[in-house]
Amino acid sequence: MKSTFRVLMIWLFLFGALGLIYTMTVGVPKNATRVPFSQLIKDIDEKGNVKKLVIHGEEYQWTYHDGQSFYAVGPIADDKLNTLFLKNKIEVQYKPHTNKSSFWQVILISWLPILLLLGFLFFMLRQLQGGRGPDPNGFGKINLRGDPSHRSKVTFDDVAGIDEVKEELVEIVEFLRDPKKYTRLGGRIPKGVLLMGAPGTGKTLLARSVAGEADVPFFSISGSDFVELFVGVGASRVRDLFEQAKKSAPCIIFIDEIDAVGRHRGIGLGGGNDEREQTLNQLLVEMDGIHSNEGVIIVAATNRSDILDPALQRPGRFDRQVMVPLPDVIGREAILHVHSKRIPLAEGTNLRDIAKGTPGFSGAELENLVNEAALFAAREDRDRVYTEHFEKAKDKVIMGQERRSMMLSEEEKEHTAVHEAGHALVGKLLEHCDPVHKVSIIPRGRALGVTMTLPDDDRKDVFEDYLYDLMAFAMGGRAADELIYNHKTAGASDDIRRVTGIARKMVCEWGMSEKLGPLSYKTGSDEPLVGRDISQGRPYSETTAQMIDEEVSRLVNDSYKKAVQLLSDNIDMLKTVSAALVERENISGDELDRLMRGESLPPLPLPPRSKGNETSEKSNSDAVAPIAVPEAG
Repeated sequence: MKSTFRVLMIWLFLFGALGLIYTMTVGVPKNATRVPFSQLIKDIDEKGNVKKLVIHGEEYQWTYHDGQSFYAVGPIADDKLNTLFLKNKIEVQYKPHTNKSSFWQVILISWLPILLLLGFLFFMLRQLQGGRGPDPNGFGKINLRGDPSHRSKVTFDDVAGIDEVKEELVEIVEFLRDPKKYTRLGGRIPKGVLLMGAPGTGKTLLARSVAGEADVPFFSISGSDFVELFVGVGASRVRDLFEQAKKSAPCIIFIDEIDAVGRHRGIGLGGGNDEREQTLNQLLVEMDGIHSNEGVIIVAATNRSDILDPALQRPGRFDRQVMVPLPDVIGREAILHVHSKRIPLAEGTNLRDIAKGTPGFSGAELENLVNEAALFAAREDRDRVYTEHFEKAKDKVIMGQERRSMMLSEEEKEHTAVHEAGHALVGKLLEHCDPVHKVSIIPRGRALGVTMTLPDDDRKDVFEDYLYDLMAFAMGGRAADELIYNHKTAGASDDIRRVTGIARKMVCEWGMSEKLGPLSYKTGSDEPLVGRDISQGRPYSETTAQMIDEEVSRLVNDSYKKAVQLLSDNIDMLKTVSAALVERENISGDELDRLMRGESLPPLPLPPRSKGNETSEKSNSDAVAPIAVPEAG
């Protein structure tokens, strides 16, 4: 329907353009040359060579005996001119003339611009209203994605890895199934549930599963759907949202990304009285105001709960705030089992081992991992998905897609091998560093090489010794470059950025500096509350700021010296590992252990490399796989 309307509008504009062109050219004789009117009189009176004359008001078009045509503009024919024409026996044809334009001329000249303008406005109104037609009240109507007769088919069986969160929502389901069970004792079911967590942890899936378990209507909407061009539309849509929900009660309304409309009030640079705040005020009134909304439960999701308005999170509105965490190893295994139901797994595929190798993965990332594994198996024309496909998918998700078409020169290959060997060797020699899982000098993404570490267990907190070793591990590549080649490269730029960030957090946020003590020097510059933070200065003096810079510099330099010392004491091992990387391109953690024990690696055939143009393009991206450092406390 929308496509048909758009085509109709296009044809209307084309018709109008052609009409305007016609009105500009109408009445102009074709294949005729314009001359003065006196030329016509002269040719008739003196030469007598005019054969035919056509008179159309003030326009005269005549044809000579030889076929040439001319036209002129003169006075309207009177008795004197008619006598002249009759005297010279000229064939005269009169066309009707009126001072008023024809009907189509009136339409084209006078009404067409107005009609085009009205049509354009009508088209814009339909677009702004989501195609609901010319109803002027359509702006204030909310476009709910759902149907009162529709029931969600997702249940708690489809949600895995977050059992504690599901228990929090069981009461919501029980109330929607049997409200009298709670109301007969004077209890009140929560009016709203706020799901908080990182992206991809399953907040939307949880909301759908609650509706599916309770077998009630489920409406979904985004927080940005309330934001509109015109003032007052957002508040009107909030009212319409609750009016529609009451008609289908009991029901669930899911508002995704509620931070788009629920941000803290009064944070704008130009003041807080804007359209978004009016929408938020109306939402606050509807959730806990004069009018009751029995049977309507609001489930909202956000990954930025820190910027929500406090009035939105108080009891009576969002009574329950449920944190949806990243799954642990048991949860990841359960999620992998859920997503693996749709693919044929080979016998012996151990999902527990895959779950152990994916710490910090969200539910969405695990689903993507299963999908990538299935795609790898399909490329090899396998009828089942094997463990090796999951390993390839994990490497692709964590480290990026291999760029085997990017051919490195031997010099670049050796430089990359030394850099990665420095990371890997320092990681093996440090006590508190995560185990090295894989080292590769095959370009992936923007990196020329990757050193991947995986913790043995899910890390809930970080300790000072771990952070020191983590910084030394990140500086191992830079230290190896200087020890072997005695020069610096741009490949360590991301290493330096990461180490500097960790050191600053240790000093300013985690109180791990003996010189500055357990004090917080964190500023609000990284928070989006611009209106409040822009006028606030640093909560410490210039002297303290200088001390912070000195401590950060000391921590970074100490970590670099530590990496240099470790590699200097094991320079022969560094050369051995880098040579093995040049030869094999990939080394696993077990193979690295064998090299450090002095054992030789079994010969392996090199994988085929696709031929292409050699590229010497360097990357400023880090050669170490990203490491997630959870914030303490």
